[in-house]
Amino acid sequence: AWEHESSEKLWCEEVDLGEESGPRKIASGLRAFYKSKDELEGRMVLVLCNLKARPLGGFPSHGMVLCASNADHTAVEFAVPPEGAAVGERLAFEGYGGEPEPENKIAKKKMFEKLAPDLKTDDDGVVVWRGVKGMTSAGVCKAVNGMKNAQVS
Repeated sequence: AWEHESSEKLWCEEVDLGEESGPRKIASGLRAFYKSKDELEGRMVLVLCNLKARPLGGFPSHGMVLCASNADHTAVEFAVPPEGAAVGERLAFEGYGGEPEPENKIAKKKMFEKLAPDLKTDDDGVVVWRGVKGMTSAGVCKAVNGMKNAQVS
């Protein structure tokens, strides 16, 4: 991770998603909440991968690091997989199977904008969509510090 050269809000990151093409470049507006690159590097995070690449502050960002945030966006923390989850493992919500939609459909149909309001954390800080827990093979995904009843985006 490194500070964006012309934006005080953005971190530029290379995130390993287990893809053959190598790490993805992602820009995240997290500098107000994570002051040091040491707080970002070497940790597991949840990433929304099927977004079209787009420039953020001129940086080619190809994905979104997911975080929980309170209502007034004064507190933000990473949404993370459980210990033991594999790099690149997909997050699943029981009863909602299938393959991910392609990037162009996500953008064209504004799918994330439609689904995002229901992506939250519950009373235990667990990532849920429409009340269904987000799971990997290693267990539930959570806000890293357990932020309760937060929006996830």
